[in-house]
Amino acid sequence: MKYAAAVRTDVGRRRLENEDSFCLAPDIGLYVVADGMGGHAAGEVASRIAVETIREWVTRSRSGDGEAPESVTAACLADGIQAANRAVFEAAQARPECSGMGTTVVSVLEAGPRVVLAHVGDSRIYRIRAGGIAQLSRDHSVVQEQIDRGLLSQEEAATSRYRHLITRALGLQPSVEVDVQEQACQAGDILLLCSDGLSDMLEADEILDLVRRHRDDLRVACAALVEQANARGGVDNITVLLVQACEHGGAPSRSHLEAPTLEIPESLVGEWIPGA
Repeated sequence: MKYAAAVRTDVGRRRLENEDSFCLAPDIGLYVVADGMGGHAAGEVASRIAVETIREWVTRSRSGDGEAPESVTAACLADGIQAANRAVFEAAQARPECSGMGTTVVSVLEAGPRVVLAHVGDSRIYRIRAGGIAQLSRDHSVVQEQIDRGLLSQEEAATSRYRHLITRALGLQPSVEVDVQEQACQAGDILLLCSDGLSDMLEADEILDLVRRHRDDLRVACAALVEQANARGGVDNITVLLVQACEHGGAPSRSHLEAPTLEIPESLVGEWIPGA
């Protein structure tokens, strides 16, 4: 299985700084979105540390190993996120201006015809397949716990005053529980990783419609999603990363592989991790 990917990040309409970070690293089959939190730009520090730590960990783990077995790949990604948690926690302890900072993370790691997914927090991973969309990640949030206990409906959760309270994040404690799963991929599958700046603004069926409409160019699809989130108010930073599974030898959608020839628009803010 081959994969094509694209990403776009935007500060939104109401924030002055972009505290999201991302990693798009096809050379090691790694894709990450992190949504930082903390005052005085500490959120940006937390998300950047997390993304860089995960990338470095996976690079070292996969160096010279070729295509690792799924179980090894799953452990590699989970361990990388644990390392990122320690790095953010230690930075927060060492720098008074970063006290209390943290970050969510969603990640995908290629494993041949399968992918490993791992996440902490309320950033999300969706899968678009055969005309439908499914949320593969489960929000680590107060309202999700209330939904699970039957105390809130999905409709009530969308307007709850507690909807932005998360129950897990990187950097708040010396260790963190990471949700990890493996999924088989089919040609044509699209995985969408996003911060809540997208998922709070658009319903799943709206995300599906925009991606299906622009699935022949993943960059355009990312831009359309960000544009629509901003049109709805853009109350938070918005980051969207799309990964599409293609058959060996197939023609993937236009992707990040063409990015160096593009003039990057000013609205595209955030870090492009070296090697992407």
